[in-house]
Formats: sequence, structure tokens, C-alpha cells
Amino acid sequence: MLAQGDDCARLVLASSSPRRKRLLAERQLRAHVIDPGVDDGQLAPGNVRPRDWAAALAHLKAQAGTAAALASGLTGPATIVLSADTVVDKDGQIIGQPKDIDDARRILKLLRNGSHRVITAAVLVHAAGADWVVDEVTVEVGDITDDAIETYLATGTWRGKAGAYNLVERIEAGWPVRHLGDPTTVMGLPMDRLTPLIHRRLANAPWFA
Repeated sequence: MLAQGDDCARLVLASSSPRRKRLLAERQLRAHVIDPGVDDGQLAPGNVRPRDWAAALAHLKAQAGTAAALASGLTGPATIVLSADTVVDKDGQIIGQPKDIDDARRILKLLRNGSHRVITAAVLVHAAGADWVVDEVTVEVGDITDDAIETYLATGTWRGKAGAYNLVERIEAGWPVRHLGDPTTVMGLPMDRLTPLIHRRLANAPWFA
């Protein structure tokens, strides 16, 4: 079981994404990481709004993550489980993680020379219920040559990324990309809105007797 005073164990990140763990660490938030075992690439959104689909996947991962935490003994009145999902909305078309390199190529060519929205839904599950944060950012992409796309695809770093890209990596690589909003929302966790909420829940969480 969790030890009293163990901040790391109190916050459980139900995500296998190293980017999300890093975003938390950059805000001095330590988390125990557990894989919820949900492959959203195998799920089809159907006729739903992108915001609703991101929220549904975040909820599904939270439930799976909570069950996994229970099986691992990482539960108790002080446990807070955080999960999130990020999707890209291109003119109403929901784009998640690419299934393979051909899908990544298709996505990148679809996104270039235009703008799209990146939506991240995050949920904190705790003893008192749940808190939701849903944030969106507009990303504008300029002209990216086919050669630049192929060079990037060869690195394999498109795997596991909604829209097949990481915002900071692509900006640092010199791609013509800019964002209007919180960049951490594009990277997988809307930290500007989420950080004070996590701190508040950690401060108010009951401790073990």
C-alpha cells in the first residue's frame, strides 16, 4: 500500500507517455506512472465532437488506470489518478496517433499549409470525485517539403503522437509551425490550467490514519 507522506505515490499518472511525465516533473510534480493499457489507435470515434472524443478517451484511461493502480496496490484515500488524451481536429476530422508510417505521412501532408486545433482532455480522479480540464490550441503549419517529411518519418519519433508530431521538437527542427495557446496542451497535458488544480487536490487529499 501507499506510505503516508509519499507524494510520488499519491499522484498516479495513468499514461505510458514519457512526455506527460516530463511535463509534470518540469512543474515539480512527481508521479507514479502506470500504463492504463488502452490503445486508442484501435478505437473509432464515430460521429462525435473532437472535444467529446478526447474527454471520452481520457475517462476510459482514468478508469483503466484506476483499476491497474488497484491491482498494483496503489490505491487509498490519498490517491489521485491523472489521465489525459490528445486529439487533433482538422476541419472537423478527428486525428489521433498514426497507426503506421504511411498514416503518419498522410497526416503530416494533411496538416501542412493550414491550421488545425489540438485538444487535450485531462481528468483527475480522487476520493471526492473527479475534476476535468479540457483545453485547445490552434496550431498553424506552413509549407513543409516532402523531403523534410520523409527525413522526419525516418527518425520514428512520430510514433505515439497525436497528429504525428511533437510541437517543441518540430519548432526546434526549424519547421514553420506556430501555436496560439498553451504549448503543453499540444504536448499532452494542459499544465497552465492543470498545475494549480493538482496542487489543490494534493493539499486537500486525506492521509492514511
